[in-house]
Amino acid sequence: MFVPAANAKIWLCVQPADMRKSFSGLAALTKSQLRQDPLSGHYFVFINKRKTQMKILYFDPAGYCLWSKRLEQGQFQLGQGGSDCRSLSWSNLQLLIDGIEVKKYRQYKRYNHPTEAL
Repeated sequence: MFVPAANAKIWLCVQPADMRKSFSGLAALTKSQLRQDPLSGHYFVFINKRKTQMKILYFDPAGYCLWSKRLEQGQFQLGQGGSDCRSLSWSNLQLLIDGIEVKKYRQYKRYNHPTEAL
């Protein structure tokens, strides 16, 4: 089961990626296209041109991890976005993986505990 760490950010690469790439190739894409550090512990989501395959690259203390999913029918719905990189919440990633597209929603205000300044 794939469950991201609580404090890690999730970044979606909007530009199509070559799914023949593995650890090193996706880490290079993370640096060049997303301008992020692949060793940061964040999760980097890549989708192919046909939107039928997804790979998620992340680094845990033991090394790189790669999670992959290929759809037998349908496509991943990326929604609208103009930049090369977009931040996702865990719930939005779950919706993307499950093939659920939310066209209109309302986010109600919730209490957010202030973080302590260092």
